[in-house]
Amino acid sequence: MTKTTDVFTSSGEQIPEGYMVDSRGALVPVGIIKEIDIERDSLVNDIVMRAMHLSEELAAFKRQAMDDVLAFVELSAEKYGVKKMGGVKGNISLNSYNGKYRVQRSINEYITFDERLEAAKIQLDECLKSWTSEASEEIRKIINYAFEVDKTGKISTQKIMGLLKVDIKDPLWKQAMKAIIDSITVSGSRSYIRIYKRVGETEKYEQINLDIAAL
Repeated sequence: MTKTTDVFTSSGEQIPEGYMVDSRGALVPVGIIKEIDIERDSLVNDIVMRAMHLSEELAAFKRQAMDDVLAFVELSAEKYGVKKMGGVKGNISLNSYNGKYRVQRSINEYITFDERLEAAKIQLDECLKSWTSEASEEIRKIINYAFEVDKTGKISTQKIMGLLKVDIKDPLWKQAMKAIIDSITVSGSRSYIRIYKRVGETEKYEQINLDIAAL
């Protein structure tokens, strides 16, 4: 009977002892594999296994830290008679008593635009047709830039939102801005936990880096 190890192929089958699986998925006897290839495979697998374990630990740390921050915020709110907050949105910063450390929880929302954005574009085009001043050419460039699409055919949220900062009194322009606002839909959110430590005795804080690529 052929002995097997606890190593499995991509299809879920156990690999017989004395064999390795190559990049094509074929079983290869260890005896004909170069020693350096075996050592390389061992090194890569060891590093990857440790990285996966570390990744799981970081994910667990983030979940726990987020839960702890939320629990503390709710505890603090209870001191003022506020209960059942149902989650807290936005950025929250918590400092240690001596001000040396800071924990920051932030939530970024992702927005998209529905079909009303096209209505806004049509209204903006009507604005451009009605304007005859030299300034309209600059506004035309701003509008065209805002509605440019990238290589994947997506419109930049940042560019569109930039139009809302342009102060123009024209009623049609204001109507178009309202259409843009109405077209905004929150499509999701992503939460972050960041930890900082104070730099010496200064008022500056530097983030404790948890990004392995940046270390």
